[in-house]
Amino acid sequence: MKSQQQYSKTFSCEFFPPKTDQGMEKLHATSLKLKQEMNPEYFSVTFGAGGSTRDRTFDAVTQINKVSGIDVAPHLSCIGSTISQIDEILASYKNQGIKRIVALRGDIPSGMVSPGEFNYANELVEYIRKSTGDHFKIEVAAYPEFHPQSKSSTDDLKNFKRKIEAGADSAITQYFYNADAYFRFIESCEKMAIDKPIMPGIMPITNFSSLSRFSDACGAEIPRWLRKRLQAFGDDVDSIKDFGADVVTHMCQQLLDAGAPGLHFYTLNQTEATLRIWKNLSK
Repeated sequence: MKSQQQYSKTFSCEFFPPKTDQGMEKLHATSLKLKQEMNPEYFSVTFGAGGSTRDRTFDAVTQINKVSGIDVAPHLSCIGSTISQIDEILASYKNQGIKRIVALRGDIPSGMVSPGEFNYANELVEYIRKSTGDHFKIEVAAYPEFHPQSKSSTDDLKNFKRKIEAGADSAITQYFYNADAYFRFIESCEKMAIDKPIMPGIMPITNFSSLSRFSDACGAEIPRWLRKRLQAFGDDVDSIKDFGADVVTHMCQQLLDAGAPGLHFYTLNQTEATLRIWKNLSK
């Protein structure tokens, strides 16, 4: 963890773009509450590929930035995108004063024959750097438990290094519930001379069934002991939240004590669970 201890602590929160005006109003309130309680360095907003979903990302980014006054880092997925589309998005964000980007490959839609003009995230990072210079601080994704589509852990690490060498400033990890997975990942990165901040992604636990489905889909492991304990609570939502807050708080403290350069909270557009962990850490 030596390479991570040199960086100052950064805390950030992630949202997804709401589908309705009412959802956007609630997100405004969420962003203001998180600003008041946490004062994060930035908010990130996930990317909807193509058409109206992409427009919702842009609207959410610009409105949250305006309402909260906090820097916003839009996700930008390159799969299925043309160079002209990427140019248009980057120009729009520059015009809005946005100075951060989370550059991702994105999921390949079912039935897609060609991925477009970009095949991998490192190509997108390289293009952003080439076309916009140092205007954007570029974040990329990292996978301590390794990307579900990677051929091997070695391939996955090499892919991550390519993104860093292409011009990324830092990385945000997929969420995990085993701190050792993060520590081992950092050790592997250090051996490969990767010396950028790698922020642990933190997913609060509030609903076991939805967390289980999502984790199975994205390749994030829920350790057997944790899965069994959460299953035992059944429909007792309050107990799941209480236990989940304790478990995640303990892991966050482990990470910070070991030198992690901060935390990135996957809020799911809610404040309660994230702020509960935040306040526990502040005690």
